[in-house]
Amino acid sequence: MRQNVLDKTLFLNVDLDIRSKLDLQPLVDAMGDKTTVMYVGRVKRHYQARLELDGSHRNAAGYKRSPEAIILGFCKVLQKLPPDAREFWDDSKTREFDIGIESGKPYRFYWFDISPRTLQAALEVNAQIAVTIYGPMKRAKAPSKTPKAPSSK
Repeated sequence: MRQNVLDKTLFLNVDLDIRSKLDLQPLVDAMGDKTTVMYVGRVKRHYQARLELDGSHRNAAGYKRSPEAIILGFCKVLQKLPPDAREFWDDSKTREFDIGIESGKPYRFYWFDISPRTLQAALEVNAQIAVTIYGPMKRAKAPSKTPKAPSSK
């Protein structure tokens, strides 16, 4: 019996969430093409940016798609920031790697660990690690390959 995709608990991605009193566009610009911008702008009285590591949705050859690999990839980008952009990062109120998990049916699980090396890398860039667990998301059904017979009335 084939397992329905909604039955599985899945790792989705790691978002980098940043909140600051300062406009974050210069920081986002400094990260260049290493990140994909989900949002950058003002939210009420503060600024917010939500980024993904470029390519983190692909499981390409040589790219390990795991929470740990993506967090380490983000840390490399942050460590290479020029000093003026690093000031925006250091002055931010929130610097968070948010690991997204989609839950499946009860008693299904997704297990991962974060090594001391990755925890140290997050600590060195002064970022916290969070986990968000989403309920099962409905996915569009693939169109049927067999055409429906015309109804006769």
